[in-house]
Amino acid sequence: MSGGGDDIDGLTGFFFYMFIVHPITAWILRPGRFERKKSILYAIGFLASLAAVKTGMSMQARGPSHYQILNVTRDSNPLEIKRAYKKLSLTLHPDKNPSPTASDEFDALKQAYDVLMDMEFREVYNKFGLDGINANKRFDESQFFMELGIFYMTWGMMAYILTLGKKSGDARQWTFTGLIIMLVLEISIMTAQTNPLPSALFPTWTEYEAVWLLHTLFPAFMNGCRSLGSYLYVDLDKQARQLLLALQEQNKDILLVLRDVQICTQSIQANGASGGGAARVAGVGAPVAASVVGATPTGKIKELQDRLQASNTQVNAAVKDIKFDGSGKSSSMGFYVMIVGYIAMSYFFK
Repeated sequence: MSGGGDDIDGLTGFFFYMFIVHPITAWILRPGRFERKKSILYAIGFLASLAAVKTGMSMQARGPSHYQILNVTRDSNPLEIKRAYKKLSLTLHPDKNPSPTASDEFDALKQAYDVLMDMEFREVYNKFGLDGINANKRFDESQFFMELGIFYMTWGMMAYILTLGKKSGDARQWTFTGLIIMLVLEISIMTAQTNPLPSALFPTWTEYEAVWLLHTLFPAFMNGCRSLGSYLYVDLDKQARQLLLALQEQNKDILLVLRDVQICTQSIQANGASGGGAARVAGVGAPVAASVVGATPTGKIKELQDRLQASNTQVNAAVKDIKFDGSGKSSSMGFYVMIVGYIAMSYFFK
């Protein structure tokens, strides 16, 4: 599906985003460094700029396409290609071109002309690039879907391992959504009878270059999802536990205050009872005395205290029921296994 050069480039990009870009993004998104909105904007701007620069450098390293060398579009007919070749050959021929690389430039022009003038080679070049021409590759649907499955299974497993843990739940959903969209786009581009890219916007772009761009941008997209997903994650279990603990402490404080109030009330009642015993009316019966005792402030405070103790017991039980989940820490062994597996599959299926 891709040549050895593309495998090396993809592997280099993976390590670049993993060990350089991700730590820098995490530094930008560290809580307290910037305001929340500014942190998100700075991180998105950094990732987008870096992806644009790296993709531009990769495109420059790949060099111009055959269409760009001949200064024609992918819709150009053989007559237009022939005219463009004759015009450029007059200026790029080694006898007339003083450049030290004149011979290489003319050879590239001749190769581009030979490929685009042959309709069979031209179709192979549009689908698989120059590596497809060198390997004499042809589009085979079964082989295409087998290579497609291997590529996306590899990236799917890698994305799953890199997004293990509760904090990466949203990042995993975003990453797999992007992976599915990329898969649909690649199938649509590669299986279409004609190039689906609009000629007005991409006059020289081939199907191979469009797929290469998707594969190049995906590591940046996945890294951005991981960084932003972890930053935007809200641990509801932790918040609930903190709330319950706060309620528990509040109940303890209220119980202490009520205990002090009860002691003071009992002291006041005891002092009042010693001076007012002679004023009692002899005809008052025991049921009336019992109702008065039940309506005293001490009784009401005791009732409120009992209720708060029951509430405190329920809060304690709720705190104990909260279980700490250790899935937030992804396995370092799994991380290294993933890297080794990616390298092995990249070279085995290249």
